[in-house]
Amino acid sequence: MAGTKTNKRSLTGRIVSDKMDKTVTVLIERRVKHPVYGKILTKSSKIKAHDEKNTAHTGDLVTITECRPLSKHKSWTLENIEERAAAE
Repeated sequence: MAGTKTNKRSLTGRIVSDKMDKTVTVLIERRVKHPVYGKILTKSSKIKAHDEKNTAHTGDLVTITECRPLSKHKSWTLENIEERAAAE
């Protein structure tokens, strides 16, 4: 098992909360087709991700990758910031 490379999942989403220390909440939205009626629906899920340097802020578009469990709810880390939110 030593030296085995694993393919970790990565997702892109928008940060909806950065109020916790070293943690951000990322909203992941995906579009799925209803199996019977064929309507396109938007499904969403909120994932907590680790932000070591507290660099990301609410509204930023980020990429997160899967990692080992860091706490009860955190098993994703912030990979990079794709797009900054507009400054207010």
